[in-house]
Amino acid sequence: MSGRFETRLAEMGVTLPEAPAPAANYVPYVVSGDLVFVSGQIAMQNGTFLTGKLGADMDVDAGAAAARTCAIGLLAQVKAACGGDLDRLQRVVKLTGFVNSTPEFGDQPKVINGASDFLVEALGDAGRHSRSAVSAASLPFGVAVEIEGIFEIR
Repeated sequence: MSGRFETRLAEMGVTLPEAPAPAANYVPYVVSGDLVFVSGQIAMQNGTFLTGKLGADMDVDAGAAAARTCAIGLLAQVKAACGGDLDRLQRVVKLTGFVNSTPEFGDQPKVINGASDFLVEALGDAGRHSRSAVSAASLPFGVAVEIEGIFEIR
């Protein structure tokens, strides 16, 4: 039976994917005490990279949708770190969002809002977090967004 967080995700029409394995010599997450540090999750949907550069060929709404997919990937990794029990998650502590954008683009926070808004909708107060949203000249595979996170678990 699903816990409260997965029930809420299901109500939102979201099923967490299996946590993807890393693509290089690193681990997808590290548990230290009651914190889980999740490596950057890149924008993907149905196994396809969501590519684009904000300020050139992608608008803020599309970037926010890409950020939302990163947040789903983060939760999938947290679930794996919690042995499959997402209800061990106590709160989202911090997100760092990287936005593939032109030098003139200044709406990185609006893009990363796609992840932040999703996490609060899905997790309630446990989803409220501190955050940074920064520009990147490029990201792996040309994706639009990459987000890493720190989570508190029990």
